[in-house]
Amino acid sequence: MDDPRDAGDDPGDPFDAIDAIDAGAGGLLRQPKAVWATAGASVVAFMGIGLVDPILPSIAQGLNASASQVSLLFTSYFLITAFAMLLTGFVSSRIGGRRTLLLGLALVVVFAGLAGTSDSVAQLVGFRAGWGMGNALFVSTALAVIVGAAAGGSAAAILLYESALGLGMACGPLLGALLGDASWRYPFFGTAALMALGFLCVAAFLKEQPRPARKTSLLDPLRALGHGGLATAAVSSFFYNYTFFTVLAFTPFVLDMTPYASGAVFFAWGVLLAVFSVLVAPRLQRRFGSLTVLCGSLVLLAVDVLVLGYGDRATAVVCTVLSGAFIGVNNTVYTELALGVSDAPRPVASAGYNFVRWFAAAAAPYFAPRIEEWTDLHIPFVVAAVTALLGALVVVVRRGALTHEAQASGAPALALAN
Repeated sequence: MDDPRDAGDDPGDPFDAIDAIDAGAGGLLRQPKAVWATAGASVVAFMGIGLVDPILPSIAQGLNASASQVSLLFTSYFLITAFAMLLTGFVSSRIGGRRTLLLGLALVVVFAGLAGTSDSVAQLVGFRAGWGMGNALFVSTALAVIVGAAAGGSAAAILLYESALGLGMACGPLLGALLGDASWRYPFFGTAALMALGFLCVAAFLKEQPRPARKTSLLDPLRALGHGGLATAAVSSFFYNYTFFTVLAFTPFVLDMTPYASGAVFFAWGVLLAVFSVLVAPRLQRRFGSLTVLCGSLVLLAVDVLVLGYGDRATAVVCTVLSGAFIGVNNTVYTELALGVSDAPRPVASAGYNFVRWFAAAAAPYFAPRIEEWTDLHIPFVVAAVTALLGALVVVVRRGALTHEAQASGAPALALAN
């Protein structure tokens, strides 16, 4: 398997890794069936994140719950996901990648189906937590499986994974709207059915992956965060993800639209996310350097959510859709940093990085509606703008950790501007 560390002759050239990504794009569609099966199931897994977006008001109405109570659907999901990241490497290094994927898919099928039978918010929140456990096992392992099995090396694998993420993020709200217009329960049943199909595809096409020579311990992802570059990427992404999930989890209450209208808005948001993550981000990185692109995108995202919070409904719709462009760019750069900035094995580095950032995904849906209750509708977006700027500040202040330590460990110089 090609490694980004071999992307060019000069390990200090900041453009080698970006060139490899553009080169890998040509082989993106020429993949084994096992990769397509895993990527297809990944699309459905990411659909589950935004699935509830257009039906949050309907769930609140159907279960006589407040916005802050319904927001716990995200908090429980991502809180369990964060802790489960410490388990993914431990499990997959013992039972193998294929069995870990199937276990994760099976858990999602069970808990997504149970979520559709809920009679109270407490039940729904609990079932979403189980769903988060399955999703963590699947998503974290899927990235490692795709990187290991993809034709064209790591560059094509990262693009394929980001494509799955973007497509899932785009289709999730659309599916939620189409099925949720009849009943808020149907999107959960629909997800369970799609994940069952993904289970069958992975079982049929994916052969067992070679297990690592050394079993991963529960503490290995935390030890990996001792690397300054990976820790910097994780902390910066923590602040960024607070902004990201304020947009994803809180904006539907601000827009206050029908499931169809809200689904259309977030579908457009997801399409922009996919296009910018796969097609635009690599070209921006080639021209300006990854860290410059990341800082610029975070600043623009901060401005966007601030305008979103203070604008009228039409402005809020435009800014919600536009945020997908900045989020798509950020997702691509952060994924590359997490996989390449340290010398830790990719699954271990990914688990440590995700352990930190998913806490923000759990915190934003919990705090945003409560901040509104304590203050007013605008302040949650002010906080989200500040966290985006903090993410950029961390990158600027710790710039050396993302470059010097990466080069010292033999990792690719992914990150620097001209």
